[in-house]
Amino acid sequence: MKTYLVGGAVRDRLLGLPVHDRDFVVTGATPEMMLKRGFRQVGKDFPVFLHPETHEEYALARTEKKKGHGYDGFICDFSPDITIEEDLSRRDLTINAMAMDEDGNLVDPWGGLSDLKKHILRHTSPAFEEDPLRVLRVARFAARFAPLGFTVATGTMDLMKKIVRSGELSYLVPERVWQEFYKTLQHGMLDVFVRTLHECGALRAVFPELDALYGVPARKDWHPEVDTGIHMELCLRIISDDPDPVVKFGVFCHDFGKALTPKEQLPRHPLHGPKGVPLVERMCGRLRIPNEYRDFARIVCANHSLVHRFIRRSRASSALRVFMAIDAFRHPERVAMLAKAAATDYHGRLGFENLPYQPADYMLDMFEAVRKVSPADIIRAGAKGIQIKERLARHRMRALVLARREWFATHEIIPEKGGGWSRAQRALEPIRVREPDTIISH
Repeated sequence: MKTYLVGGAVRDRLLGLPVHDRDFVVTGATPEMMLKRGFRQVGKDFPVFLHPETHEEYALARTEKKKGHGYDGFICDFSPDITIEEDLSRRDLTINAMAMDEDGNLVDPWGGLSDLKKHILRHTSPAFEEDPLRVLRVARFAARFAPLGFTVATGTMDLMKKIVRSGELSYLVPERVWQEFYKTLQHGMLDVFVRTLHECGALRAVFPELDALYGVPARKDWHPEVDTGIHMELCLRIISDDPDPVVKFGVFCHDFGKALTPKEQLPRHPLHGPKGVPLVERMCGRLRIPNEYRDFARIVCANHSLVHRFIRRSRASSALRVFMAIDAFRHPERVAMLAKAAATDYHGRLGFENLPYQPADYMLDMFEAVRKVSPADIIRAGAKGIQIKERLARHRMRALVLARREWFATHEIIPEKGGGWSRAQRALEPIRVREPDTIISH
């Protein structure tokens, strides 16, 4: 009975990266032997055990044989005579097919160490094509290790294209697709993830809503890159370093509606934001994406274009409508999240990367002003029933109008590339709301 450290822990240790999770493979053992040593068995398809003290995972060495479609279409053999080399042969990439024994000796039958040094993501064996999930895993590792210069080997990309052509991706379990995508949202260059899937043809099978954006033209003055798919890659590159995966997902979905624009309207995309909301809902339902991600992506789709117009031509009431639409008074964190997503959309254009984006600052400042209007103050002033709602709306509007006038009086409006903040568009509006019965401090 021998124990080996395997997979990502070995890979990351050799790369000099922090090792957060350790997995082990045990050879020469049976389930009964593991149980007698105090391990607790988990997993139904093949024996995996939790260490009685560290609770780390120990799996019996196993081999796999393809018997059907998809990720679960395998017959597993975990007899005690299976060697560590045989176990490693079933793994996806050479850099993940290394093991280390208890004395620190490296077991590397597939040249993973050499590929680590060359920064190459290469499949372990022709059996790679038996598991369609590996297409997503390669894209995820490409995204994660892109900052280190890793690229996908040509032969591996060819096998990924072969898997796509076979139709095997249609058998993927939605939860597994989301798991790989979620890991990329946490740690990885999202533009590399998307580009890798697009190159092998998998993006159309897994994320058709995003794939449909490639080849869709946009106005050259606003989008010098023209192709909306390239714009999405630029946006995803910018947002990849953000720590919030929910914001990243919102950016991933923000322009879905542009794929629906009739040809006669191109390269303009009127109302593309709201048009994209049903596509977000469809994708999230298909992949069983958590509601938190779906809800914010809907918000970004429907409202990011409105944020762009906050300074150019909208009135103070437009900001209040957006705050109400995103339920900002119950979820104030959404304002900063939406501002960040809108700024990413603006900067994700060739030549726009380092330009200032004032609408985000404006939006945050307006919300700070309006959230100071307290419903409690209105109630203490004597409002009851429907009066509370009416006066609250009136006081919020007054706070916004005053804050907007002050903002334009104290900020130098920076001309916008491709458009320009005209004085006519941003003319200071008069206060049109009726004076409140009692002045509420804000």
